[in-house]
Amino acid sequence: MATKKAKIKGKNLVALKNVKTSSGRPMKGRDILVRALENEGVKVIFGYPGGASMEIHQGLTQSKKIRMVLPRHEQGGSFAAGGYARSTGEIGVCLATSGPGATNLLTGIMDAKMDSIPLIAITGQVPSAVLGSDAFQETDIVGATFPMVKHSYLVQNLADIPNIIHEAFEIAKSGRPGPVLVDIPKNIQQQEVVPDFKVKFDCPGYKPNLQPSVMQVKKAIHAINEAKCPIIYAGGGIISSRASSELRAFVKKTGIPVTTTVMGLGAYPSADKLSLRMLGMHGAIYANIAMNHADLVIALGVRFDDRVTGKLSEFCKGAKFIQVDIDASEINKNIEIDIPIQGDVNQALKMMNDRMEPKKNIGPWIRQIDKWKKEFPLTYELDEKAIVPQHLISELTKLADEDAIVSVGVGQHQMWAAQFWDFNEPFRWLCSSGLGAMGFGLPGAMGAQVAHPKKQVINIEGDGSFLMNIQELQTLKMENIPVKNVVLNNAHLGMVAQWEDRFYKSLRGHTYLGDANFAEIAHAFGVKSESISKPQEVLPALKRMLKYKGPYVLDVKYPYNDKSHGHVMPMIPANHSYLDTLIDAKNLVSDGQIEAIAGVCETQHHNVKTISLSILEEFLSLNTKIGHKVERQRYSNCGWKMQTHKIEKKQMKFLKKT
Repeated sequence: MATKKAKIKGKNLVALKNVKTSSGRPMKGRDILVRALENEGVKVIFGYPGGASMEIHQGLTQSKKIRMVLPRHEQGGSFAAGGYARSTGEIGVCLATSGPGATNLLTGIMDAKMDSIPLIAITGQVPSAVLGSDAFQETDIVGATFPMVKHSYLVQNLADIPNIIHEAFEIAKSGRPGPVLVDIPKNIQQQEVVPDFKVKFDCPGYKPNLQPSVMQVKKAIHAINEAKCPIIYAGGGIISSRASSELRAFVKKTGIPVTTTVMGLGAYPSADKLSLRMLGMHGAIYANIAMNHADLVIALGVRFDDRVTGKLSEFCKGAKFIQVDIDASEINKNIEIDIPIQGDVNQALKMMNDRMEPKKNIGPWIRQIDKWKKEFPLTYELDEKAIVPQHLISELTKLADEDAIVSVGVGQHQMWAAQFWDFNEPFRWLCSSGLGAMGFGLPGAMGAQVAHPKKQVINIEGDGSFLMNIQELQTLKMENIPVKNVVLNNAHLGMVAQWEDRFYKSLRGHTYLGDANFAEIAHAFGVKSESISKPQEVLPALKRMLKYKGPYVLDVKYPYNDKSHGHVMPMIPANHSYLDTLIDAKNLVSDGQIEAIAGVCETQHHNVKTISLSILEEFLSLNTKIGHKVERQRYSNCGWKMQTHKIEKKQMKFLKKT
């Protein structure tokens, strides 16, 4: 936009053509930015100051509408903004200076990108005159974040700030949500202009299609009516589009069971009888079995990522696929889709709910799934001497408020929380899913607590993840943010150690962390804390923690081992099918379990009990891995028809070994 020099009250400033300067008051770029953020409804910014951003912080001190929260690390600030966004559905905002300040935001920005979280990252930049000269703390953050953001801006004219901010917010929250970067040189922050806050959104080429095709919706309805064994596969898109109520109405009308991704927890009530909870690598066995026996998969706001599909060639081989997604690039990306529906999943479900008739032939399928649920419950073993983390989480979910928000880091604790906590509403589960970023839990919970000061916010962490952003305890103390932190402390990088046990003969590749005393560390920050290590201490400690008004750290010490409570089970190894599910070696399976795991259960579309050579080989391999001793009688009781004499020989050879 063309500019000209003007002089008002003896000050040099940059004025836009067609802007009436006589009636306005000149403002610094920093103050224009603050006003523009206020106009977008920003209430909280998580920001760490530095040389290139201190002008913005000076401007923020004058704001009566925006709360500034000072994290103790820029990554903590970006995760806190992400936690704010994940718990509200609104845009989270973080702020950092140039150079290392900006680069410390990268993990939080990529986390938002992978999980489709609306985020605005504002960075200070060195003055425009020295850009490209390798000035002190200069970094091309626009270039560095190019593959991570939906869009980015390098502000070159301070008068453009109101419109840039408006565009950034519209882009971040529209279509498939995601992060947007705004980089502002220091001289732009300091210059003055008479601002024009009349903004409009005009981005040629950016027009997300929200309206699903009526024809495709009708095709989907026909396929649903014809299916005998359908399943709903729901993800984070349900939550970001606020389609949870429409999903529940759809399930009520059709009676189709629902399984969710880790991002989709809360989209449908976990405790409902038609819920199959989470599927995938550490999902419920019955969810994975049902998914792979379905004749129709209704994918709603999901990515078909590798942690769900495993070996693509073996994933849901007998099923047709309906996929609804706002992002056309996700459709047919990993799985060939029979009925693609591009558009907003909320609108798609409304259209289906308006046109669907109650489904009448779903009963046998539901009864089969109920059988699998009884055969394969999510369970754990208690220990008289040591705390069992799954048990602690199960007890915590009983004691916590019904609307409590749970944040987690990444590791074993994350999966145990996903398995054993009942998430019955959206926006109550905060998790770095796609990126899998350790260190998210504490700052993510911090952001959620700032957004919901009256709600109970609980951070369930592992010791490794907690150590990555432990400095944010100081933020909790200074800002009086009452997050409750439960640290499952086994002195190991538990998930990595689990893989070492399963696939590397327990050779430890630098996964021992040491026995840190997090209660003492928290005390040094001025945060209330205690440490427990005995099973009988669990309930009293949890009650004390939840009763306390301020921030709290409960350091839960338990030994790392390869028992059921030491490893996250069940587990499907990477790039394997559900047939290769690892189950704890101590638990012998029933005939029905053997039959189900082998994928030969008698269902509507698997009505012949026949086992192929390839299936038998995979099944025998499975049982070798998990140490089961299966008697010959078990096979004959299942009533399988052995196809060849060769298979019989393989079976006998295996049984002799076991």
